[in-house]
Amino acid sequence: MHELAALLREYDRARAYTDDLWKDLTPDEVTWRPHENSSAIGWHLGHQAHVAHFMIRNLTAAEPSPDPELDALMDSANPEKFRGSLPTVERLTAFRDTVAERVHARIGDIAAGRVGAPAQLTVVATHLLTALVNHEYQHDQWIGEVRAEALGHALPPDPDGGTVRRIDGYLVLDCL
Repeated sequence: MHELAALLREYDRARAYTDDLWKDLTPDEVTWRPHENSSAIGWHLGHQAHVAHFMIRNLTAAEPSPDPELDALMDSANPEKFRGSLPTVERLTAFRDTVAERVHARIGDIAAGRVGAPAQLTVVATHLLTALVNHEYQHDQWIGEVRAEALGHALPPDPDGGTVRRIDGYLVLDCL
């Protein structure tokens, strides 16, 4: 249980870093696309949450999507130029927050043994959370590049923590 709690804190730290990258931007900056074959910061925000929900739902519990209309839009299988119009910043924020609450609830159930096969799901949840944190940071890299290079905003400092470091320029939760 302790390891899952620590990984949930890392998930929250990664999400907080993402928020540091975008919460001070205007809605126009969040929805702006550098070019047709590039995604807006807002798409990456929705995609991070979409993947988190998709992984939780498919690997630990069958749950309906918190916003089914966003599922196809936030799927990276869609080429950038076909990703459509983004929802409002408020809707993206609500989607991200709801997914994070569901991640916490489901991992909390696993950690407390309130699931079938709790030992097996603990192994799954450990790897799942590590992947979610690293996926969050993967997209943070692009968000940070657009924030700094295209929009001219300073970058926040890297997150504190002894388990987060940069590899190939990307922040990663290094559990090895």
